[in-house]
Amino acid sequence: MYWAVLLGSAVLEAVWATALSQGAYVVFLVAATLSMVGLSVGMKRIPVGTAYAVWVGTGAALTVTWAMITGEEAVSAWKIVFLTGIIACVIGLKFLKSGGSGVDGPPLVGGGGAVPELKPGAVGGAVAGGVETPS
Repeated sequence: MYWAVLLGSAVLEAVWATALSQGAYVVFLVAATLSMVGLSVGMKRIPVGTAYAVWVGTGAALTVTWAMITGEEAVSAWKIVFLTGIIACVIGLKFLKSGGSGVDGPPLVGGGGAVPELKPGAVGGAVAGGVETPS
């Protein structure tokens, strides 16, 4: 359900972007409001970064596709290739594990990862917040 709401709000993003470019301000306000509400609902179960990337990517791809269909923007093979890439990336995000990075291995920070956590004052006599202490 959350993915369907998120995709619906991405469609509304394309609607408000198109409405704004055409001066249809009432349609813009309604679509923008509903789009933001849908994004908010989607973020309740989908990680923020993933939800936002799907919302923006899908909305942008739909906006450009609509502009090409209506003749407001020129069609080219490269645009179609790159728009297909955006949609492929959005689909890929849907299938990643939602609880982690989607990549097997230790986390990069903390817990024995590649980058150790530093204690305040561990580098150059600094304390938390980056304030230098006199030596």
